[in-house]
Amino acid sequence: MTNRVNLPSDDLAVLIGAFGLGEVTAHRHLAEGLMNVNWRLETTSGSFALKRVTDVPLDRLRRNLAVLPGLAKNGVPVVVPVEASSGGVVVEAGGSGYCLFPWASGEHVRGTDLSLAQVEALGAQLARLHLALRRAVGLERLPPASAAVRAEVVTPERAVEKADRLASAVQEEGAGDPFDVLADDALVRRRGLLGEYAHLRPGDDVPRGPHGWTHGDFQYRNLLWAGGELTAVLDWDRLGVRPYAEEVVRTAQVQFGVEGVFNLEQVSAFVTGYRSAVPLEPAALLDAARRLWWKRMTDFWQLEFHYYRHDLSCDDLFVADEALLHWWTERLDGVERTFTGAS
Repeated sequence: MTNRVNLPSDDLAVLIGAFGLGEVTAHRHLAEGLMNVNWRLETTSGSFALKRVTDVPLDRLRRNLAVLPGLAKNGVPVVVPVEASSGGVVVEAGGSGYCLFPWASGEHVRGTDLSLAQVEALGAQLARLHLALRRAVGLERLPPASAAVRAEVVTPERAVEKADRLASAVQEEGAGDPFDVLADDALVRRRGLLGEYAHLRPGDDVPRGPHGWTHGDFQYRNLLWAGGELTAVLDWDRLGVRPYAEEVVRTAQVQFGVEGVFNLEQVSAFVTGYRSAVPLEPAALLDAARRLWWKRMTDFWQLEFHYYRHDLSCDDLFVADEALLHWWTERLDGVERTFTGAS
């Protein structure tokens, strides 16, 4: 497997010239990223965060980064990318695309380590971010959102087929280590859940509620805090059009669904904060919660990374997400009531 941590010296030389960095005195890999690869650069012209983008087309990345200056003017805490001598913000070197940002101080704080006041403020910040993206459309920095959005609902039969294929891959590709044993057992249990709860899957592919441009990955690895305040929203690779309720529910799950359980008090505070600025209807939140639950029920992406790509970087996520899925399923009604404000 390719060494993701390595920053090729030839690439670095191109970047130094393109961004006018002067001398790079030190650089170190940042382990927080899961998909793309990041480094901190110390240079004679300052400290920077360098990102090598591997899972987003570069034309889409350029479009997304072009939105950030306008968001900053609208009060969204973002880090505006450094412009290269060519006038662009993405530089290609060694077959990869790179972008550079001034170093932003702060810490990545897990959602469950936030106070309820911070959680509510975070929900309100997400709402303001959605509103700022709506204004970006009006200023022609983003194209208008489509008139309707669709969300595929995977059938139980298709999900079981995926589970069966992965079970074969565990036997054929696995080494018989503890993760293989865990994966094999999880696939057996998942097939059981699919059979038991198939009747509760969403009935169509039309999400409820309003939609528009959203961040796409508003979670603690992409948020910086300092002095108890949110200081930066990072990683705009997945900027896209989605139902607003989908991003609210997914964010709450990633932020407050940890160690196999939901912190429902924090979920409630987060939704309350969001609805203080964007009054989403309970029906939209209920629909989004059910759709995310079913998506988690029918998705095996971490195992696909492990056994099909031989990428083990998301193994821990699978373990945590699998535990949360079972906890969530056993308390489905209570979790959904929390998202709608009915609990």
